[in-house]
Amino acid sequence: MSIRPTPMNADLEGQNQQRRHLMLTAATLGVAPWLLSACASTAGGAEAGRSPGRPQAAGARRRLGPLEVFPVGLGCQWRPGATPGVVVDSYSSRFDRPAAIRLIRQAVDQGVTLIDTAEAYGPFLSEDIVGEALQGIRDKVVLETKFGFDIDQVTGQRLPGGRNSRPEHIRRVVDAQLRRLRTDRIDVLIQHRVDPNVPIEDVAGTVKDLIGAGKVRHFGLSEPGLQSVRRAHAVQPLAVIQNEYSMLWRGPEAQVLPLCEELGIGFVCWSPLGMGFLAGGVRADSRFATAPITDFRAISPRFAPEVLPANMALADLVRNWAQRKNATPGQLSLAWLLAQKPWIVPIPGTTNAAHMTENLGAASISFTAQELQQLNTAVAAIRIQGDRLPPAVAVMSGVEAAPKR
Repeated sequence: MSIRPTPMNADLEGQNQQRRHLMLTAATLGVAPWLLSACASTAGGAEAGRSPGRPQAAGARRRLGPLEVFPVGLGCQWRPGATPGVVVDSYSSRFDRPAAIRLIRQAVDQGVTLIDTAEAYGPFLSEDIVGEALQGIRDKVVLETKFGFDIDQVTGQRLPGGRNSRPEHIRRVVDAQLRRLRTDRIDVLIQHRVDPNVPIEDVAGTVKDLIGAGKVRHFGLSEPGLQSVRRAHAVQPLAVIQNEYSMLWRGPEAQVLPLCEELGIGFVCWSPLGMGFLAGGVRADSRFATAPITDFRAISPRFAPEVLPANMALADLVRNWAQRKNATPGQLSLAWLLAQKPWIVPIPGTTNAAHMTENLGAASISFTAQELQQLNTAVAAIRIQGDRLPPAVAVMSGVEAAPKR
């Protein structure tokens, strides 16, 4: 909803006009608003509690449970490429390790404060890169990582058990994560997927002990069953739920977001750009690599050749609205997520520094109540064909933990 400022004097009105101009220009150019304000600022003292070296736009922070972060985070989900020294993501993009480190540091320089990764990404590679990149700037970020798969902590081999959230395994994992991340604490420790064989009370209790030991600050769950959320929260309050959420997949709106609102839990969106679909990176005739490394979209039903042309209706809608808002499709998609709730933070991943900067521009885009209603109605009218995930992956979402005996 648009709110008209009440001018108290001519100077205040002039400041408001300058701020509105700044936000509009930032949205048009696709940059974070503080980048422009840094260039346009005049001499004068910094506001109380604000670093003079990094000007901040009004509203450039949001609550994520007990945390406060920039509205757009950075997801670091990488694995070794087919060629030594090459790092790839799940969608056929690649760069080298030095470029990955530069990307993370550039993101922090541009205001990003939420960095997300996991032991399973690599395994271990992403945590190791993040740890190196954050040397000297660790205190500027909220560092989020995940546990929950059965991975040998020495070799990185994925073990037959699949998921493993036994208390003794969690403790070993966290010690190894702290070494890889080169830090003394994990700001948000997230169970990557619920282990159906371990009571969630045991998981939450273990994390509570790790918080007491100073190794972890906050607890979260990813793609959990609803009752597991309540049970975990009763033992150790959850800071975040991390689920897939975008215009391409709106599943959390039915039950998960209301539960987060009820319990005061922040919500982190993985795949907020629909695996590149909403950013304009997919065409009706796109086909995805299966060798030498499989593009995840090659095994995702909603990207299958027989349904992709019909699903492009959503990409067309996003592109049209992006033009209307003087934004890129990616920015429009991220801004839509930010407009849904004030405690939602997307974590788009990328291997491209220009795309990372572009994504941050979403924080400068707003919708009137009428615009948001129109856009939500238009998105809801498009029926996406094909399941969101392959069966072997989908079966791990919405799982309830074993009952506590």
